[in-house]
Formats: sequence, structure tokens, C-alpha cells
Amino acid sequence: MRRPRWAGRTLRARLTIGMAVVLLAAFAVAGVATTLSLRHFLLDRLDAQLASAGGRFSASLEHGQVAPGGDDGDADNAVGGQSVGTLGVRILGHRISDAAVIGDDGRNSTPSFSTRDRSELQALSARAGPSTIHLHALGDYRVRAVAGRDGDIQITGLPMRGVDDVLGRLIVIESVLFAVVVIVSGAVTGFVVSRTLRPLRRVADTALHVSELPLTEAATQLPDGIAPAEPRTEVDQVSVAFDHMLDHLRRALAARDHTENQLRRFVADASHELRTPLATIKAYSEYAARSGDTIPASTATALVRIDAAASRMATLVDDLLLLARLDSGRPLAQETVDLSQLVLDAVDDARTAAADRHWHLNLPAEPIEIVGDEQRLHQVIANLLSNARVHTPAGTTVTTTISVAADHVTLEVCDDGPGVPEDLQPDLFDRFTRADAARAGHGSSGLGLAIARSIVTAHHGSLEVASRPGRTAFVVILPRDDAGGPEPLDLL
Repeated sequence: MRRPRWAGRTLRARLTIGMAVVLLAAFAVAGVATTLSLRHFLLDRLDAQLASAGGRFSASLEHGQVAPGGDDGDADNAVGGQSVGTLGVRILGHRISDAAVIGDDGRNSTPSFSTRDRSELQALSARAGPSTIHLHALGDYRVRAVAGRDGDIQITGLPMRGVDDVLGRLIVIESVLFAVVVIVSGAVTGFVVSRTLRPLRRVADTALHVSELPLTEAATQLPDGIAPAEPRTEVDQVSVAFDHMLDHLRRALAARDHTENQLRRFVADASHELRTPLATIKAYSEYAARSGDTIPASTATALVRIDAAASRMATLVDDLLLLARLDSGRPLAQETVDLSQLVLDAVDDARTAAADRHWHLNLPAEPIEIVGDEQRLHQVIANLLSNARVHTPAGTTVTTTISVAADHVTLEVCDDGPGVPEDLQPDLFDRFTRADAARAGHGSSGLGLAIARSIVTAHHGSLEVASRPGRTAFVVILPRDDAGGPEPLDLL
């Protein structure tokens, strides 16, 4: 459905155009009423003149007083008191017997009527009141017919040129005046509306600014209030309501940040406290397994499982503690890191852990060095390679590539496995996001990719994924020379 053009205009434009339309309509009504009233007044004056003139002029035409050429030898050949353009017609026996019109020089002349003019004049009745007719030879006339003494009809007419001229001037004056008033009123209305809607515009600008803020980050600051001290208009009330909403949002964000800080402290404290009992459990299980005493086979199996579970739990605790440290703002190390060597070591470890995959390397001839935390960057590479190993079947080819640009280094880990499900990709780097256990082969903590992205982001880089069946690529982009050094990123 096509949107109407009116709907696309601003409120200021709508109000201004609406005011102009209302003024135009009011002026049109006033102009029409004034013109009709003036026309009625002028016609009444003409009718009064016709009534005063009676049939004197037309009666003077009787007995052939006016010669066809307009000159009968009399002194002025005119009836006194008649104005220029006065028409006199005498109808006898349903035909025009005599006709004359007073010219600009005050002398009588005989008009040349067309057939239609004659028909209109002959149709006039002595019992009818004044009427307006159009004569092809003379123009518009206001005429009045009276009965003569000889059974004829005496018609006297006055030209409408004066009335038309006055009405034409009035229309021109009204048009110019109304146009000026509409333009000035539109400008004033636009100015007043603009000033009136200025607080509403501030509300819109502030709302747009808030909508662009990263509200998921704890350091985000909301703008100050915009409501006036004494709200009076409806627009001021909107500003007050918007300020109240900002206050609620500010308190909600503060409560969220407080809750997240408590959760981070809890995770950090719990992870730290769990390390000691886990180490004790692992130590006692290893001690019991290595003791020289003969223990039943079922007990030995249980000890092995206890040790494996303690190792997995220790790894999970270490991951949680690392995330808690990143969230709390603890800085990473800054040192020169040989990225090529890190990749070589990580791929060798992955090849040893999964010899049934094909591990390929594509590295530049010269070593690539960046500034960062070597231990954490190694953890990123190891997590990506472990992810490729865990979520692909045997025989999969995994290729690790390093490419260099002027200001950054790109590390890509690509495999030709089944790919990441499309519905899982948007949340792939969230904490505790797990792939299908049946496809993965076993469960996981769901923290590996979250840790990898948090470390990469702390190095002012980025980690993205592009996946489809037959090709999954994790792409890490790191700056080559970062003067600011790596810093933590809150991803909780």
C-alpha cells in the first residue's frame, strides 16, 4: 500500500500547511462573500438608476427623432440626464422599431444588433424586473422594460462595465492581500511551531542518542535530563515523562551492573576457593592409585574416574577464573610474541592429540611478531584447533593460515567438516553455548570460544566465524603494533 505524501512530512510542516489551508479557505469564503455583496450593491444602484430613468430615453426615440446616422439636426440629439453608454430600445409589434445608445461624445448612435441580440431584447417583458443580458454589439447590460403609452415596450439599459471593473479591482486587491497575509502567517506559524516543538526535538535527539548507546556495556553513561524546571505545555510534559523513563533506565542499568559485579565476584571467589579442594581430591586419588596396597579393580576404576572428573572440573574452574579476571579489569601482559611459533606449537599439539585429522599449515616465510600476551594468545589458537578437532569427524582437513597486512595480522583456522548449525551461529561466542552433543561426540563447558573472543578483543582485535556445510572458518584479526597494549573486555 502506497504511503500518502502527507504522512512523510514533519509535524512543523503539517501544522504550517494546515494553517495556510485554513487561512486560504477562510479568505476564499470572505472574498466570495465580499465580491457578491459588492456586486449586489452595485446592481441595486444600477437598478435604482434604471427606475429613475424610466422610459424617457427610449420614448424619445418614438416618431423617428433619431436619424439612422445619429444626427437629426437637433442641438444635441440627446435626452438630458442620461449617462454615457445608456441604451434605449423601443419594441413595437414584437420587433425593434427604434434603438440608440449614448456614445462617449454624448451623442446618440444606432447600434447594430445581431439576431441573437434582437431575440434577447424582444424576449423582455414589461412586467419583469431588471435583468442582465449580454449583447454581442455592446457587451453586458443591466436592462429594464416598461410599457409605453402606444402599446409599445420601452427598454432602458445601463452598461455593466463599471460594475465589472470595480469587481475586478476588488478581486485583484483581495488576491494580493490574501496572498501576503497567507505567506506572512505561514512564516510566523512555522517560527512559532518550531519554537514550541524545540523541547520535543530535544527529546527525539536524546532518544536517538540513547538508542545508539552500547547499553550492554557497564561503562555506558546515559544523558542528563532535558525537562524544564516548570513544565507548562504538553510538550514539556512529554519531556518530563522522558526524563522519568531515563531515570528508570538508569536505575535498571545500575541494578544490572551491581548484580553482574556480584556475580563476577562470586565466580571469581568460587573458582578460587574450588581450586584447593579439587587439587586435594586429585592428589589423594593419585596417591591411592600409586599406593602399593592391593585394591579391588572396581576401586581402581573409580579412582581413575575421580581423577579424570577432577581434571575436567579444574579446567572448568580455571576457565571461569580467567573470565572473571578479564571481567574485573585485570590487564594482560605486553610482550613481543612470535605468532608463527605459537601456531607451529599449537598445531603440533593438535596433531598429536588427533592424528586421524589432516593438519595443514600455511605460514609466511618470515616470522610474524605482534605485541600481546603470549600465554593467552596460545590459548586462543589452542581453543580454535580444539574446537575443530572436537566438532569434526575423522579424516577432516584443518588448515591454519597466517596472512599479513600493513597494520594487522589475520589468523584463520579452516576445516572442511559438517559446519556449524545456522541457528547456533549468532550465539556461538556466548558463554555456555554448546553444540549438539550427538554431533560433538561429547559434552563441553561451552566456554572455549567465549574465552577466545574475550582474549582477542582484549588485544583490540576481532574473532568471527563463517560456516556452511563443507567449510567452517574462524578468522582472528590482530593489530601488528598496538601502542595501547591489550586490555580486558567485559563479556558477561
